[in-house]
Amino acid sequence: MLDRRLQVFHAVAKHRSFTKAADALCTTQPAVTFQIHQLEDHFNTRLFDRASGGIALTPAGIIAVEYVQQILALYAELDARVKDLSEQAVGPLTIGASTTVAEFLLPRVLGEFKVHHPGVVPHLIVANSVTVQARVAERTLDLGFIESDSHIPTLITDVCCEDELQVVCAPSHRLARCRELALDTLTQHGYISRESGSGTREVIDHYLKKAGLPPDSLQVIMEATSPEALKGLVATGVGFAIVSRAAADKEVRLGDLVRIPLAPPLIRHLSVVYPKERMHPKVVTEFISFAKERLAASGTTEDRAAAAEH
Repeated sequence: MLDRRLQVFHAVAKHRSFTKAADALCTTQPAVTFQIHQLEDHFNTRLFDRASGGIALTPAGIIAVEYVQQILALYAELDARVKDLSEQAVGPLTIGASTTVAEFLLPRVLGEFKVHHPGVVPHLIVANSVTVQARVAERTLDLGFIESDSHIPTLITDVCCEDELQVVCAPSHRLARCRELALDTLTQHGYISRESGSGTREVIDHYLKKAGLPPDSLQVIMEATSPEALKGLVATGVGFAIVSRAAADKEVRLGDLVRIPLAPPLIRHLSVVYPKERMHPKVVTEFISFAKERLAASGTTEDRAAAAEH
């Protein structure tokens, strides 16, 4: 079993914060502090300089980080090699996913995978795209699904499928009568945005920038940290939002929301991220392959439905 102190040390070194490391590891700050003290006692030297402005690695800490990163990678490879001796994928599988993917795309995929692999015990953690990829890099998640590109060099990013983002508003909203919407029209109405760190928000900001508009060109009147909260606010008629087609299917069918395409269309890639290693546990490789196949098929189905709708 890998020494927990090394995982804790790696997290603190990455975040330069005991509190942030505790959040990433789903533990408490005192527990992190205790583990670091134990490791420092073991080496009989300080690994961090604790100053009023934060913490920094000592010379010993810098050396330790280099070795700990190698140890974590080797342990993951050992774990994968030994588990692959089993004929069937079994054991725990910790998956992180952005809210849109977790709530509207992954449940069916996980259910089908469980039917084919009853010995696997998936554990789904929902967070925004920035948090998911950070936790995969820290190895507190086996893999993650995000709504934007990963910028972490230690991770592999594989595109799973395409997803179109569209405007949603209440049927009573003035935009509801439009068949498609250009950005200059949207700037005249109140906008309900996702929070900073959301993959959806990052993609929308990039779309605006590409069109020559700053992100603050939209009149943000509220922010929401989940698609469900966002849709609830939009349904009141107070403003519009930009969400995944898949996220608004139910509300559009019920008549609670109207969905309008953007011109030009806003298409993004949904991706799976996992650590760059020579070997991965069998359960991880099989789920990645399974999920990519199912999500790609789902995207094709949505594209056909969209074509029929228009």
